[in-house]
Amino acid sequence: MSNIIKRRNHRQLNRKPFGLLLVVFAWCLAMGWLLSFATNVQGATPTSEIGTVDVVPSQYQLGQELYLENCSSCHIALPPEIFPTQTWKNLLEDSQHYGSQLKPLVDPPRILIWRYLATFSRPQLQEEQTPYRLNNSRYFKALHPKVKLPRPLEINSCASCHPGVNEYNFRRLTPEWENSN
Repeated sequence: MSNIIKRRNHRQLNRKPFGLLLVVFAWCLAMGWLLSFATNVQGATPTSEIGTVDVVPSQYQLGQELYLENCSSCHIALPPEIFPTQTWKNLLEDSQHYGSQLKPLVDPPRILIWRYLATFSRPQLQEEQTPYRLNNSRYFKALHPKVKLPRPLEINSCASCHPGVNEYNFRRLTPEWENSN
């Protein structure tokens, strides 16, 4: 009787490592599949053209839409990347806007716009003056390193190189600029 029990226990012990190996193997396969799915470049790249300077995640898209709705009704809406955060903060807080009196934005749209602008704008250096004009923005200059900017630089000058500005697309360039880079 004791031999029978010993054989049964021996068989069960032999099965446990096999079962454990099977579980580990299945887990490795599942994790490998999930990892390959998560890092798949084709799955992560949007199929539509990216027009803004940075890709805007879904939690900021409503803020971007409100920003475009409010700002592009009077002029070309500039990407937040071209001004430091402090510039955008001051522009949102001041109803005087480049010589025009604006109706102040109210919450929650103002908060959504601010989150979008604050997330995608750049930090300002401590000793740097807050720029309110494109030609004073070091970020604008950094984004246009090889471009001889017109004088005076006007916001409508953007369309001469970026034909998609009315669709908030600053990546599409005119053929002469595409060929020069």
